[in-house]
Amino acid sequence: MFVAYIVAAVVMAVVLAGSGRAKLVKDPKITAGLTAVGVPEGWFPRLAALEIAGALGLLAGIGFRPLGVAAGAGVVLYFAGAVVTHLRARDVKGAPVPGVLLLVAVAPVALGLATL
Repeated sequence: MFVAYIVAAVVMAVVLAGSGRAKLVKDPKITAGLTAVGVPEGWFPRLAALEIAGALGLLAGIGFRPLGVAAGAGVVLYFAGAVVTHLRARDVKGAPVPGVLLLVAVAPVALGLATL
């Protein structure tokens, strides 16, 4: 189970770091998608910081599992908010991406809890 937690945490951390980076450099694909659902550009650095903090917390959880579980719970909430944002904007085509990431983010939390 511990190895599964490491794999899930590292994979999710890589995804979060990439997404955070894309928001910081204002990748046109990301910018278009976020502004289409009503996210102001001023929020991009904050959202990126949350993703990067989640990635670092998941990685730190390899050594100190409670921190990883807490970070994972934060990531789950982050993506739940993203799904709600897409659905409120009636962006049904954009909702599956954060929806899948929400489901993937549950794995490190469940595995972290199982290995406490």
